[in-house]
Amino acid sequence: MHCFKRYILFLFIIPFTVVAQDTTLVKKQATRFAKASFNGDYKTVIDLTYPKLVEYSGGRDTMQKLISSRIEGLKKQGVIAFDGYVDSPGKIHDAGGQLHCIIPEVITMKVFNGRYVNRTYLLAISDNNGKNWTFMDVGKMPLSLLQRLVPKYNLGLNIPSAGKPMFFADKL
Repeated sequence: MHCFKRYILFLFIIPFTVVAQDTTLVKKQATRFAKASFNGDYKTVIDLTYPKLVEYSGGRDTMQKLISSRIEGLKKQGVIAFDGYVDSPGKIHDAGGQLHCIIPEVITMKVFNGRYVNRTYLLAISDNNGKNWTFMDVGKMPLSLLQRLVPKYNLGLNIPSAGKPMFFADKL
């Protein structure tokens, strides 16, 4: 009987441990993706971007040019620096041979008199049972584009809408 109780306990504890490890790994890789984005490390950003999005964007070189152009445009509008972080990942969902997870991301854009802070969402996708993850910002992505890029997307996985940027003035 004592051995049976240990077996039952083992069955209940192991699934929670595996999920905890999965969300720890996905958050670690998402943090690497976010930091690369904020630091202008486009090679790492593209390496960690969902491959179909890279392909849809015209390939690695074109995607790098698109990212550079977007950053330069923001700098011309007065953005001095970028920063942010990823929050705790949501539940990991099975989606026809892939794993999907929504991760909140907070982005800060520093301007001369303050900062804009915005919350958006990353979709984390794993094709190898959670060993490696790739990402794409889906906070404002139309569902039709998301379904084209990720045909196995589980419609039960709700993506909250990205908020509007909030401005915080620097104290004088």
